[in-house]
Amino acid sequence: MTKRKPPTDSGLPRLFGPDEIANALGCSAWWVRDRARRRLIPFTYVGGAYRFTTDHLAEIIRLHEERPAEAAHPAKPTAPTRTAGSPQARSASGPGMPLPGTRLKARPPRRLLDAQARYGTAA
Repeated sequence: MTKRKPPTDSGLPRLFGPDEIANALGCSAWWVRDRARRRLIPFTYVGGAYRFTTDHLAEIIRLHEERPAEAAHPAKPTAPTRTAGSPQARSASGPGMPLPGTRLKARPPRRLLDAQARYGTAA
């Protein structure tokens, strides 16, 4: 089986396969195909296969770029900080919210509650 070579300097855009894009991005080809299938990254669908141009690659990189936070300096707190044991902190957690340091208790399973309601006993 011979490999196709891309035309040299024909003026047509070079199309890359998912394997080549994955290699350039440092991820798996499966990831590239999956994102293209879900239409999360730009692509061209030619001959039943996903193909990508250099513009597509640049846009994929831009889509997944992380920018630093806007404020370089932390904002000054406007309200005094509250300690966990203060009454203000307890009221700030809201009604029905457990106090810090208390253990949560799991609810009984619904099937148990249904059985108790239906038969009057625990099943």
